[in-house]
Amino acid sequence: MILPVYAYGQPVLRKIADDITPEFPELQKLIADMWETMYKSSGVGLAAPQIGKPIRLFVIDTVQIVEGFDEEDKAEYPDEKPVKSVFINARIEALDGALWAYNEGCLSIPKIREDVRRHQSVTISYLDENFQPHTETFSGITARVILHEYDHIEGKLFIDHISPLKRRLIKKKLDDIAAGKVRTDYRMSFAR
Repeated sequence: MILPVYAYGQPVLRKIADDITPEFPELQKLIADMWETMYKSSGVGLAAPQIGKPIRLFVIDTVQIVEGFDEEDKAEYPDEKPVKSVFINARIEALDGALWAYNEGCLSIPKIREDVRRHQSVTISYLDENFQPHTETFSGITARVILHEYDHIEGKLFIDHISPLKRRLIKKKLDDIAAGKVRTDYRMSFAR
């Protein structure tokens, strides 16, 4: 089932999410709904707070990014491998590498994109959809997508990483999103 994406201004987007257990009600259905919602919204990641659930769960699929690389991208990210994964109760273990800028957007903040500086790699511990533990290191675009989604379960948004001046410049657009004055190709839920 395709779920509405919660828009900027919804309080759940600013809450630090809670851990879950395997007994979380209808978890497999929720994960399936998140995949469906993410794909319908043309996203590459989706965190549970973005669908109104304050839990430590996010999904990512970088296949469309990596397969869409042009020759310049392939040269810049030669070792990039596509990743499709579920992350439950994730915790960052380490951030490594230089900070690098990349133009990010967010399904919860439609029609706004800004350059965000993030670390080149992240080591993260998490549980998969079967509650099997993993600790892995990701780099490049995949690390960026993970860090973006991880921010959501920590109550942060990509706009928290931009300068106060840039935040002031987009304030009207953010206010319009919070008020529901934005059109998207996917369903949204507004604070109103």
